[in-house]
Amino acid sequence: MKKILFIDRDGTLVIEPPIDFQLDSLEKLEFYPGVFQGLGKIAKELDYMFVMVTNQDGLGTDAFPETTFQPAHSKILQAFENEGIKFDAIHIDRSFPHENAPTRKPRTGMLTEYMNNDYDLGNSFVIGDRVTDVQLAENMGCKSIFFGNDSSVNANFITTSWIDIYTYLKNQTRTSIINRTTSETDIYVKINLDGNGKSDIETGIGFFDHMLHQIAKHAGIDLSVRLNGDINVDEHHSIEDLALTLGQAFAEALGTKRGIARYGFFILPMDENLAQVAIDFGGRPYLVWNVDFKREKIGEMPTEMIEHFFKSFSDTARCNLNIKAEGTNEHHKAEAVFKAFAKAVKSAITFDGTTSIPSTKGIL
Repeated sequence: MKKILFIDRDGTLVIEPPIDFQLDSLEKLEFYPGVFQGLGKIAKELDYMFVMVTNQDGLGTDAFPETTFQPAHSKILQAFENEGIKFDAIHIDRSFPHENAPTRKPRTGMLTEYMNNDYDLGNSFVIGDRVTDVQLAENMGCKSIFFGNDSSVNANFITTSWIDIYTYLKNQTRTSIINRTTSETDIYVKINLDGNGKSDIETGIGFFDHMLHQIAKHAGIDLSVRLNGDINVDEHHSIEDLALTLGQAFAEALGTKRGIARYGFFILPMDENLAQVAIDFGGRPYLVWNVDFKREKIGEMPTEMIEHFFKSFSDTARCNLNIKAEGTNEHHKAEAVFKAFAKAVKSAITFDGTTSIPSTKGIL
């Protein structure tokens, strides 16, 4: 899902004229210090759409004619575009405050198109210099960055520096929360790809819990799982649906995958067993599986479902997995596979020091 920066214009991107608060001439146009540097770095290095959201009181009326608004506004857009900063959308409310229009910030009437599952609003931000911008963030289910000096404002971050905003956004963790409910399972998954290996897992299948703990620990991610499934039927639906949900959470947390290594490979010994896992978060799901189990179950987990777990994960994470293992102890064999998978994932999601998409196509 796409993350968005909903950015106010006057007082945030440009200096708001102090006398009449109306930017109606080129003579009044003054860009906020550091905006090109900070916003330019965000555009180049981070994974956000840019959406301008601004109230322009009475725009189009005699009090604020369109002809006096457009020259400065066009100049603003052109100046940003010249620096590689392009707004994906621009939303302008033209009403007066007393009209209480549903489109006027902090109301969300202009932004309903973003309030669906195509957008990750929980990890999106509203950036603005007024309390109404912070309120808009609350109404949208976003986080907020208040551009000002008032420490009493209840925003996630308060600053008057665009470089500070860039640094703050760059340090945001890659997280995802997915709730998936069907007639067969009810699943909650929360991941933090920049975590410390902490896990809190309850699936109702003991050995499966053990394997998911291995993924969190050895991939260095934080993972919380709650699974209520129809294990009175069998374990199939629970394991399959959890894998689908976990893969979806990975895809969401990775975003455009800008700056990650993309590929991971690990060979892991566990006593007499040897497991080898290679992964590519390249956007094309595929599983190559060369593991042969001699037992029907390990604990209460059917061994046939281990392959199906990784196939389902690859489908929704949109990754290529190549897995092989050999050995005689089936518990060790399964655990070696999950640990090697975790180590390969850790390598693949690590930032490689660049800010580019790891593909010559420019998109994954």
